[in-house]
Amino acid sequence: MTEVLLTERTGGVVTVTLNRPESLNSLDLALKEALLATLPALATDTTCRAVVLAGAGRAFCVGQDLREHAASLAGGTGTPLGTVVEHYNPIAMALATMPKPVVAAVRGTAAGAGAGLALLADFRVGGPRTTFVPAFARIGLAADTGLSWTLPRLVGHARATEILLLSEPVPAARGYELGLLTTLCDDDEAVLPAALELAGRLAQGPTTAYGAIKAELALAGTATLADALAQEAVAQQLTGGTADHRAATAAFVAKQEPRFTGR
Repeated sequence: MTEVLLTERTGGVVTVTLNRPESLNSLDLALKEALLATLPALATDTTCRAVVLAGAGRAFCVGQDLREHAASLAGGTGTPLGTVVEHYNPIAMALATMPKPVVAAVRGTAAGAGAGLALLADFRVGGPRTTFVPAFARIGLAADTGLSWTLPRLVGHARATEILLLSEPVPAARGYELGLLTTLCDDDEAVLPAALELAGRLAQGPTTAYGAIKAELALAGTATLADALAQEAVAQQLTGGTADHRAATAAFVAKQEPRFTGR
């Protein structure tokens, strides 16, 4: 039986691939549960220093498997949207709080919860066919998988309202202009290699410092200045005690390039 989620390690980079290409990597129960098991494990894996999130085939991820969802609705039992609390919320938190850089290789369509997964990454690499499709309002649903949180931070409140309410596809060039994509490749086949190259560079960096910076930015989006300063003080105490900081400071004084070990 084919694995619905693949993981591959190259040095400090772990590539996590949604592997349901026949359904454009729609998120069925098995795939959601695989993500729930894999992402928290990577967060605590000291050998993993950067994560690439990708989709097999011609799409990144088209969101919830609607056939599975329709069957749940037709069955009339349980809570069909209980998957938001049970699966999507913890998956979103695992990505958003990942204490190491996450790069999404967004080749093709990222729709609904798939767009949510992509926008939770720290960097998003796309190509000419990359398209973000909000999708939720089209089927009479509100946004989930963090889109109500990520979109305003990336594009502003007014643009986020426009994207989610009108539910119109955002093509690659427009996505790059708005900041939904951080890198736009000329060729779709270059998306994954570019994402891997970026992740490889990040995997050579100060992993603890990256995690601390991500935590600072997450707090600062809603915190007061006093709260942000307090968080910075805690983060500096943490990172100031790392071997990476000591070695990089010594390298700077010696006018040498620092070598980070992630410790």
